[in-house]
Amino acid sequence: MRLVLGIDGGGTNCRAALATMAGVVIGRGAGGPANIMTDLEGTRDSVIEAARNAFSDAGADFAGAAETDAVLGLAGANVADLGDRLTAMLPFRESACESDALIALHGALGEHDGAIAIIGTGSVFMVRHDGQSRAIGGWGFALSDLGSGARLGRELLEESLLAHDGIRTGTGLTRAVLERFDNDPRKVVRFAAGARPRDYGQFAPLVFEHAPVGDPTAERLLSRSVRQIEEALAALGLRDGDRLCLLGGLAKQIAPRLSAPFKAFLAEPLADALGGAVALAVKRYGETAVAR
Repeated sequence: MRLVLGIDGGGTNCRAALATMAGVVIGRGAGGPANIMTDLEGTRDSVIEAARNAFSDAGADFAGAAETDAVLGLAGANVADLGDRLTAMLPFRESACESDALIALHGALGEHDGAIAIIGTGSVFMVRHDGQSRAIGGWGFALSDLGSGARLGRELLEESLLAHDGIRTGTGLTRAVLERFDNDPRKVVRFAAGARPRDYGQFAPLVFEHAPVGDPTAERLLSRSVRQIEEALAALGLRDGDRLCLLGGLAKQIAPRLSAPFKAFLAEPLADALGGAVALAVKRYGETAVAR
């Protein structure tokens, strides 16, 4: 029986689904972080780990991976030749490395027009009209990822140091951050020197915890994040009748803060990004099988 793999990887974890050519999922697995911009070999290991676990969940021997085709949706796949370099390192028969946005778009919208915003550790935005898709952002933490958890966490650490130095007024949120570092700013700097996006992202929940009680720092940071997200959404050029699906770990917290014009487009996704990867794998490799 021919099988395909759908793989959804991001800055926090990687998920895999093993499916039949009819799109029926028979096994699922998870692995570690999978951002090829920051760690190509680590991403390879996470993808293989997730795939191996999916085979195990299906009661199948992982040796069958050599006869299995895969579609991977990964953060950073749109940059340089990283996708090609990764697929050359994988044990599958054929692999296609797409952006995490593309598989999320396909899962969320099916064949409908509309847009998605993935707001998690990183961020990326994509719109599809008349079968043509276009992405905004997704260029990585250093220069992009507007409104993301990683940027929110990094900005929180910056605000906390500014408060320590008396440049900003300290609040409950900045004090909570500094307490995590024993009120020693040098430890904050040491942390930042080696921090990756997911390391910064772990501080984002603190912002959402303090915002409901009116913490000025939390409100300022969230207002900035929402403004950045709405700038990206505006650039997508949404049309009447479009669906807008917010995805990612911060989607539920961000959605209520959007302004009315964007809320009017909001819709629940038809399926998640992993479902989109499976559907694309079935479509791509089913057609390949027919062509053969």
